[in-house]
Amino acid sequence: MRKFLWAAQVMAAAAAIGLVVPGTAEAQADRGRPVTFALIGDTPYGDAQRAAFPALVSDVNGDRRIRFVLHAGDVKNGSSTCDDARFADLAGLFGTFQAPFVLTPGDNEWTDCHRTAAGGYLPTERLDKVRKVFYPVAGRTLGRRPMGVSSQATDPRHRAYRENVMFSRGQVVFSTLHVVGSENDLEPWADLPGGDLPAPRLAEFEARKAAALDWIDTTFAKASRTHAPGVLLMMQAEPTASPGFTEIRERIVQRSRAYGKPVLLVHGDEHHYEVEPAYAGVPNLTRLETFGATASQWLRVTADRNDPKVFTWEPQTVPAG
Repeated sequence: MRKFLWAAQVMAAAAAIGLVVPGTAEAQADRGRPVTFALIGDTPYGDAQRAAFPALVSDVNGDRRIRFVLHAGDVKNGSSTCDDARFADLAGLFGTFQAPFVLTPGDNEWTDCHRTAAGGYLPTERLDKVRKVFYPVAGRTLGRRPMGVSSQATDPRHRAYRENVMFSRGQVVFSTLHVVGSENDLEPWADLPGGDLPAPRLAEFEARKAAALDWIDTTFAKASRTHAPGVLLMMQAEPTASPGFTEIRERIVQRSRAYGKPVLLVHGDEHHYEVEPAYAGVPNLTRLETFGATASQWLRVTADRNDPKVFTWEPQTVPAG
């Protein structure tokens, strides 16, 4: 009886703040049905795009099909400062999306903050701030109507990685991985006073890589266990064959090939919309790079378990104001 009352209280409290709780009737309403969401990345880039971004939010909010918003990282450009005020402003801006807002970090908001133009910050200190500002509650998204998600922070081995999240909609498994540009933080923090700090930089890289590899395994294990028709993986940078991404790329290729069903690898970083079927030679793996460095374009993506491809998308342009 006490467990029932406690659960009821939790769900009531969540409803009061608009949180969608996994396992509730609302969260299960789209099981087996197509689910449509917005995909953006590398935005807003600079002050002009910051000023234009509310129009993009309004365009997404006006589309009643959108169930959630995915952002593939880089919430600012590399030459703007990484200060607390900017982070707070952007988090507030993302909170104006009506639908749940899911973000994976990019290099511009922490890895590259050692740059003089960005403020000369210690990247790991900025990463701590990113987690506090953009992931204030582990397991809960931003947005006016936040959504409950599974967070890797519940794993005692990876408690810091609240930004790696997973959820299912339309029986499809969605998962974010903290994988960033600047060679995934292998590039030196050269602009720091006194130069690079290789020991803490490499320690950060190794720990985050281990978390990503485990999260990839966890994602595909869930997809197999739940007989999911497809998997979407989102990260900021494309996992190329270069040193910062080699093991992550190999693990994605291995797990995708064994899974056999459609896998969509979503990323940003390079600032142009691009589609690459049979990525890395895996027939069921497709790479999708979203629009970047723009506040006037986004992708409307649909995941439909009854479609052999599972994932389809349409480019959208924000009407001129």
